[in-house]
Amino acid sequence: MKPLTAPTPRTALAASSLALVALTAVLVRVVRYEGYLSDPVGLFLWYAVCWALFAVALSALRRIPARHVARMIAAGAVAVTLTGLMGPPRTSTDSYRYAWDGRVQSAGISPYDHTPQDPALVQLRDPWLFPTGAVCDGPGLAPIPRTDAAPSCTRINRPAVHTIYPPVAEAYFLAVDRLSPDGARHKPLQTGAALISLGVTGVLLLVLRRRGDDLRKAAYWAWCPAVPLEAVNNAHVDVLGVLLAVTGLGLVASPALTRRTAGGVLIGAAIATKLMPAVVLPGALSGVRRVRDAAAVLLPATAFVLLAYLPYVLLSHDSVFGYLGGYVREEGYEDPSAGSRYSLLRLFLPDTWAFPALVAVIAGVSLYVMRRGDPRRPWSGALTVTGWSFVLLTPGYSWYVLLLIALVALDGRWEWLGTALAGAAVYVLSPAFDDQPTLSNLAYGAAAALVLVMSQVRRRAPARRAEEPATASRQGSPPQLPQDATDEAR
Repeated sequence: MKPLTAPTPRTALAASSLALVALTAVLVRVVRYEGYLSDPVGLFLWYAVCWALFAVALSALRRIPARHVARMIAAGAVAVTLTGLMGPPRTSTDSYRYAWDGRVQSAGISPYDHTPQDPALVQLRDPWLFPTGAVCDGPGLAPIPRTDAAPSCTRINRPAVHTIYPPVAEAYFLAVDRLSPDGARHKPLQTGAALISLGVTGVLLLVLRRRGDDLRKAAYWAWCPAVPLEAVNNAHVDVLGVLLAVTGLGLVASPALTRRTAGGVLIGAAIATKLMPAVVLPGALSGVRRVRDAAAVLLPATAFVLLAYLPYVLLSHDSVFGYLGGYVREEGYEDPSAGSRYSLLRLFLPDTWAFPALVAVIAGVSLYVMRRGDPRRPWSGALTVTGWSFVLLTPGYSWYVLLLIALVALDGRWEWLGTALAGAAVYVLSPAFDDQPTLSNLAYGAAAALVLVMSQVRRRAPARRAEEPATASRQGSPPQLPQDATDEAR
């Protein structure tokens, strides 16, 4: 029997290209899919196809010579990202709030002082955000009190509550509004998100190259289906926080105090964009032993957050935290029995113990990362803390994991992508399931199991690699070159 041979680089390049072409075609189908509320199961099946093609493209990328990898990743990133622009936001209405906040600020009004349905801002309402008539009977539109001069519905979700977005996000909304032509509707926010997403790919390639690491890791972000769907099509501002956090971690990895300080500033800017990037702080302090080194990150991060809020505090008559407290209660973070938060912990603990247990576990993981983590790879510790935070929180919104995906692209532990897919499953399939905790347990439980299994595999891998040279020597076989060396030889 003729022995099987490994695919040639040319074959691998063709396979990866074909997988990317198929992925972009299916992503366009998903972006234009009309069945989010009427056929969530069908929509998730298309999601699953995207992730399968993503896996095929990544597998083929492993065989492509290293000299071609950066260009391949960049070209694929452009193609995948552009699919998010092929339709209006499909599964989220958050970007409509962004557009409104930007418009309000352009009028010289604090976004924290009025709700979208406040009659005081009637003159700022655009017909595309505040339609009237029969269109208000359609899905995804919220009714608002009608007056002679006001529309009867809006595309903005929760129009009766104040905005919750931090100051850097609000500054971004203002900038997009100022740069947008009249009648542009949702496109400027999607375009801005697409450019930021490509910027994340560029930063990932730059950090990996400077570290002498495998550039193929950047494809975990550049080609991931969640990026065009959540960062671009739904235009979630989380992608801006991701760009700032990833760039900040890249600078924190330097031993130079000035670079670490600059990294702390950028991490602070990420926190002042969406708050959630605060989970990368333990990773940014990986292996720190001196107070000076910790202060170089923490002090500028804290100072930036405070200074970013200050102008809005001075200009606002209402709280700059807006509906944040109400959102926390609404999502069940205060009362676990009200939803599916902490669902994995609640399998083993009483509901009232879930939050304290979460705090204890994440505090323990954070301390371990800060004590034992590699200061040259702060993103590795950040990924560990962020990943376990998501698994134990079991959030119901799929765009939260954009930060996790970028950290996977820096670190390379692909198994954490299962958490991103779990988030998508919970969010998309929720309308089809009455038992939300069970859906959450199945999705996040499978993701946690994958991480635990792969952790064991990775622990055993060094021992196996140490045995292989001795075995090869006894059999008279030359040791194998690493993959990158083989690629360069080709």
